[in-house]
Amino acid sequence: MKLLVVDVGTSGVRAAVVTPEDGVVLSHHREVLPSSPAPGLVEFDASVMAEAVLAVARQAAAEAGTVDAVGIANQRASTVVWDRRTGEPVGPGLGWQDLRTVVDCLILAGEGLRTAPNLLATKAAHLVKEADPDGNRDLCIGTVDSWVAWTLSEGAVHVTDASNAALYGLRTGDQEHWDDRALELLKLSVDQLPTVVDSVGEFGRATALPGAPPLTGILGDQQASLLGQGCVRPGQAKITFGTGGMLDLCLDGRPRFETQGTGGTFPIVTRSVGGTRRWGIEAVMLAAGTNVEWLRDDLQIIADAADSHTVASQCDTSDGVSYVPALLGLGAPVWDYGARGALLGLTRGSGRPQIVRAVLEGIAQRAADLVDAAETDSGLSIPALRVDGGMSANPTFLQALADATQRRVEVSPEREATTLGAAYAAGLAIGAWPDDEAIAASWNPAEVVEPVGSFDRERWAHTLQRAGKWFPDLSAIAF
Repeated sequence: MKLLVVDVGTSGVRAAVVTPEDGVVLSHHREVLPSSPAPGLVEFDASVMAEAVLAVARQAAAEAGTVDAVGIANQRASTVVWDRRTGEPVGPGLGWQDLRTVVDCLILAGEGLRTAPNLLATKAAHLVKEADPDGNRDLCIGTVDSWVAWTLSEGAVHVTDASNAALYGLRTGDQEHWDDRALELLKLSVDQLPTVVDSVGEFGRATALPGAPPLTGILGDQQASLLGQGCVRPGQAKITFGTGGMLDLCLDGRPRFETQGTGGTFPIVTRSVGGTRRWGIEAVMLAAGTNVEWLRDDLQIIADAADSHTVASQCDTSDGVSYVPALLGLGAPVWDYGARGALLGLTRGSGRPQIVRAVLEGIAQRAADLVDAAETDSGLSIPALRVDGGMSANPTFLQALADATQRRVEVSPEREATTLGAAYAAGLAIGAWPDDEAIAASWNPAEVVEPVGSFDRERWAHTLQRAGKWFPDLSAIAF
């Protein structure tokens, strides 16, 4: 069987063909980069994204010859609003990191609705208000998975799956229904929203592709990465290091807390099958790879991301230099949108190698914070970490991660495990894999990194405090 996956991430659109025997057998990518017209704003052109989806999907399908099913993976909470009649976006797509609706979230909190700017709810309300202040247009609201499904089905389906819907901020606590009170406060309508379908199961046909193969799988990127790394049992966890860092942990049922645990994690739906939701928790680092991009693009002290390993390897330690990767604030365990990046412990002898190493080690230390948060909120022990994303190719970072967490680090053989996870979802629906256990058994890490040293975690806690509450008004925001 051949499965076509359309995977939309931070850097663009990937279309890959996956087989149960060989994994990813061919792949095409087209860059679709977000823009930041002002600090805190993250936008993308949804029309350009749709063009890229069709271009790479058709190219991959043509080379595959026959496609048995299609799966979708997407950056969650990134929001598109489009005209149902024309199929054209009515404004820019808003990325999940976009913070333009922070004030809206504060106003809604006063009305008793807790939501956050990194969810769809206020992004969608903002776009609808801008495009249709009088409420006369027939608009569709969706996350990127909805937009991709609409594009591939040529407007026949407007859907999202349970793993994405949980990041809308518009569902009831049990994730069973749209929340009427939230919709009323945000001036949104159920008619504008997608139908919530299972993550695994047919929900339409990709008529834009040769042969109109069935659409049988949708997963948000982090849940796709979790499944793609064979995490199906309670206590299994992975961290994806992309622009941000996301730790996801499988549970055997819904978490005890409604919205946020004492460790700062959130409940997530890992996927839904046959109408049954499977649950986990997620701990978030707002900036991971973004810090390496800062070294490259803004400071220009490394030539490319891979150069961070080469430069950091020029010294054995950071010589006391510490870095807090809070360029966009801090996530779990203590959410602080007013925290900012901090570079401490500099001396006249601190050079480029020490600074670059300190940045990599700071991201690893924050990852250890996520592990602590997840164990606090789940009551489970995480014996090992499975990792993917761009930073999983960096040996200096991987060793720092093992040392900071004091856990074995298992590196995904597929750096973008989201692609494999979406293939698993689509393939389970058509029998390409018989069950979860077959997926679990397929896990074979490309590399295993064991701890060889350690970090002073008490000193790290003090370092974090120094970076916190840099902008007190933002630090006072709680969602």
